[in-house]
Amino acid sequence: MFKIVTLYRKCLLLPLLLMLSGCDMVLLNPAGLVARQQSSLLVASVVIMLLIVIPVIGMSLWFAWRYRESNTEATYDPEWDHSAKVELYVWAAPLLIIIALGAITWVNTHLLDPYRPLAHIDGERSAEGVAPIRIQAVALEWKWLFIYPELGIATVNEVAAPVDVPIKFEITSPNLMNSLFIPSLAGMVYAMPGMETNIHAVINETGSYDGVSGNYSGEGYSDMRFQFKGLTADDFQQWVGEAKTAAMPLDLATYDKLAEHSIKNKVQRFATVETGLYQKILNLCTDPEKMCIREMMAIDEQIAGGQVCTTWPPVGSESYF
Repeated sequence: MFKIVTLYRKCLLLPLLLMLSGCDMVLLNPAGLVARQQSSLLVASVVIMLLIVIPVIGMSLWFAWRYRESNTEATYDPEWDHSAKVELYVWAAPLLIIIALGAITWVNTHLLDPYRPLAHIDGERSAEGVAPIRIQAVALEWKWLFIYPELGIATVNEVAAPVDVPIKFEITSPNLMNSLFIPSLAGMVYAMPGMETNIHAVINETGSYDGVSGNYSGEGYSDMRFQFKGLTADDFQQWVGEAKTAAMPLDLATYDKLAEHSIKNKVQRFATVETGLYQKILNLCTDPEKMCIREMMAIDEQIAGGQVCTTWPPVGSESYF
């Protein structure tokens, strides 16, 4: 009976294995330089850990077989309690593994700092002198708003960039904490209210790649998905041209409606973007009756400097506008 149940359980696993065969393993085969470096770090870390895991598993099985009750050739020594060689192997091997893992992780963590501008476009070409394209990403409930400040356009649940051009994402949220994750491009970075986080990345292959929300933020977060498009230079210019022909501009009134709760939002494009809209979102002052965080900071700076605020805006606060 036990054998029948075991065989039945194994048969149930077969469909799961067949389903796994269709996975594209995007984390291990990404299309962007940063994601590939992260994948290499992941693989290297696993291989180094297996250097200790596999021998331990092998020795456990060997000891169980070697010192089984029926093996009369194995030495029986109930008084044994210490071996300098065993102690050396037990402590030295894991210590070396930890040192190797720590060194590799420390070096690559600094090299892959999402705030650090790219040094290379791919494995060979330098990124020096190549101006990055800026994309301002806003995590709304429950959709993604992408603003291209230099191009003057915006999109919802769709973002594109030319291949082999550095990208700088500036990420924020007007209310709930969320996270931006494009597995083929780079790692996951959080979007937080009143704060701006960054990702520097590059896409090296044309195609359409999945982007998701990696942080639970309410009922609609599971559908907070979008497409990241890696395009050739000509196709990207065409994409920008199509966005510029959109009928609707993105002004403060349109943004207020867009920021309302909604689920499974379709792709939208905006031909123009109101000047300073992203800064108002970042500073939590899209409501005209609310004071911007930067204005509060300007006041605090004057108070800390011993100045008395008698005018508005505060003297010396121009740098915040």
